[in-house]
Amino acid sequence: MSANGQPAPLLRLEGINTYYGQMHILQDVNLEVREGELVCLLGGNASGKSTTLKTILGIVEPRTGAVILDGRDVTRDSTAKRIERGLAIVPENRRLFGPMTV
Repeated sequence: MSANGQPAPLLRLEGINTYYGQMHILQDVNLEVREGELVCLLGGNASGKSTTLKTILGIVEPRTGAVILDGRDVTRDSTAKRIERGLAIVPENRRLFGPMTV
């Protein structure tokens, strides 16, 4: 439980900065996802959506910041360890959520 009485987030990004070489892709990203929430990342091409997911999953390591999963810092954990803890992504497929609208 957090200080404001809400359940603690299941997933939290704190000050994430991710680079590809010298290119600064994610700049100070903060995100909280609580149980039961449906979250959508929106943005144009090359805006960092895929890099955010890759950083959460550990495919790309952030230079600074933290990825917190169920209260545990998993920033330096391998992708395999994160998957063992229940973290997964669903790859894009335009027919995946047919009845859902934006």
